[in-house]
Amino acid sequence: MIKLNHITKIYMSSDRRFYGLRDINLTIHQGEILGIVGHSGAGKSTLLRCINLLERPTEGQVCFDGQELTTLSNADLRLVRRQIGMIFQQFNLLSSKTVFENIALPLKFAHYSKSEIQTTLLPLLKLTGLTDKQLAYPAELSGGQKQRVAIARALASQPKVLLCDEATSALDPETTLKILQLLKEINLCFEITIVFISHQIEVVKTICDRIALLDQGSIVEVADIVNFFTAPKSDLAKKLVSLSLKHELPSLLKNRLSPEKKMGSHAVLRILFQGHVAAEPLIAHVMREIGIHLNILQANMECLKDTLLGIMVVEVMGDQDSLPQGMQYLIDKGLHVEMMGYINESII
Repeated sequence: MIKLNHITKIYMSSDRRFYGLRDINLTIHQGEILGIVGHSGAGKSTLLRCINLLERPTEGQVCFDGQELTTLSNADLRLVRRQIGMIFQQFNLLSSKTVFENIALPLKFAHYSKSEIQTTLLPLLKLTGLTDKQLAYPAELSGGQKQRVAIARALASQPKVLLCDEATSALDPETTLKILQLLKEINLCFEITIVFISHQIEVVKTICDRIALLDQGSIVEVADIVNFFTAPKSDLAKKLVSLSLKHELPSLLKNRLSPEKKMGSHAVLRILFQGHVAAEPLIAHVMREIGIHLNILQANMECLKDTLLGIMVVEVMGDQDSLPQGMQYLIDKGLHVEMMGYINESII
């Protein structure tokens, strides 16, 4: 649906060139929720604004539904932009206009009649939970309500794509969750493609189908949500996943781990459970049937979109001879098993 081909953005100053984006190649599929993540200054907002040409790339092509946007006249580009809604971190509402009037702005600019505006906006007010707030002014609204107004306004022109620029960064955790649930509902009900940028990995893992990771203006990794969190490839992705899924070992254990097996030492394993396997008593089976005694040091359960993911760190107690058999059993059952190292004495 959207193809970014070799997108480069260069900013010029008096004495140097600064690369905002470097040779970005990315395809955004119809109906998906794509998360673009990275640290502050990685180029996320620049990339998002290149999609609708609010920021014109220095080099490269932006293709939307088969049209190459950089070749369009200003008039034709305005027509295309009606199909691409945008939500901002700071809401960008007009303080002198009511909720209804703020949402109606795109339709007024498109010369809709009053009756057409009324017909279009009533379902949006209901969808976003703003029916009883339509005559209120932005100063009377909470942050979450303001963002709902911004979402309804972006949907007013019935776009095919919704661009979300740090749309939940100014909200508290509870309100953030409600806004994410609303965006998921919009995606499912209207099959609208959503591009969601954030520096908060916790936010994107809640709703996204895929993740594109940006670092210093370049894409370093693109993967579906489950693969990104279970098998990250780049060092940056591994670090973000480790922090998000609480992979990081306690310093007490990390300092005692050795990569080499010594006399009397025992193994420490990290085990990843994915999907329905997370609900099966496989650890208990290994302990009972194979005779491996596992001491759980760390455990965590996550839900990635619709997939259950469990992470467990265990030390293998007692006789280590059956360890290869036990590891192979877990691998055959679809678990990811990683040997983290060895410790001489139990951590407990």
